[in-house]
Amino acid sequence: MPDWIDLTESLIASPALYAVLIAVSLLDSFLPLIPSEPVVILAGVAAATGQTNIMLVIAATTVGAFLGDLVPYSIGRLMGERVFKRLPVGTKRRTAYDWFERELESRGGFVLVSTRFIPVGRYLATGTAGVVRYPLRRFMLYVAISTSTWSAYTALSGYLGGVFFQENTLLAIAVGVGLAFAVTGAVEFSRYIRRRKNPVKPDDVVAEYR
Repeated sequence: MPDWIDLTESLIASPALYAVLIAVSLLDSFLPLIPSEPVVILAGVAAATGQTNIMLVIAATTVGAFLGDLVPYSIGRLMGERVFKRLPVGTKRRTAYDWFERELESRGGFVLVSTRFIPVGRYLATGTAGVVRYPLRRFMLYVAISTSTWSAYTALSGYLGGVFFQENTLLAIAVGVGLAFAVTGAVEFSRYIRRRKNPVKPDDVVAEYR
């Protein structure tokens, strides 16, 4: 597996960087341990010094993430019938499945947009959306919103860090990562509050489908 950080640094002033951003954000949509956020933040920091174009960084990351989210969704649709047969009525896993289906039906936009900022959550939500056969058009609409929002906040976190700390690249990257974690933490806290009010916990679902 390539060292994505080193690869990004070596191509920071090259048009090939945008291909790297597409690739890393695509893979991070369904594979664990792919460091998309640090790579995008690094590209954002470089945009503050004119080495990259911030709009192209956001666009490339959005395209990659959008295409990547279609992968677990498509797999979920293909495997949905098999998954459903393995969920007998009355079991904990069937209860979790039914909960996800209801959540997506009633507030699919919130689920798909908010979980994009949570690494495990994004895999679970997009894959489950496929399993429950969530309408493709609605899925693509909400994923377009979620990936563009995620891409913008991640890249701009790096960009703002670079603007205010141009003389210290490491500090700029650290600030960008800190901003990204702050937003992710806020989303997770909101999710925690909502989870306390619901008898079926999303964490139970994560545990069952890992």
